[in-house]
Amino acid sequence: MLLGQVIGHATATVKHASLAGWRMLLVQVLDSNRKPEGDLLVAIDRFGAGKGQIVVLNSDGKSARQYVGNEKSPVRWCVIALADQESE
Repeated sequence: MLLGQVIGHATATVKHASLAGWRMLLVQVLDSNRKPEGDLLVAIDRFGAGKGQIVVLNSDGKSARQYVGNEKSPVRWCVIALADQESE
């Protein structure tokens, strides 16, 4: 599991049928200090996370495919929780 920050939403005119109806987020992975780390990724989301929100990500492709209900889905990353925001 990783923390990430939502930086936007992805849209696709053509996508795998298993992703129909799923929101796709562009997420920046964060390190333990909540600083950007690595490349952006696309994750499916059913919680309605918004831009700037911190989310908990799961990278287990098998559980992501169970999440969408299709064992042949190409999905790998999914949002499994919304993280509490730290006060500054």
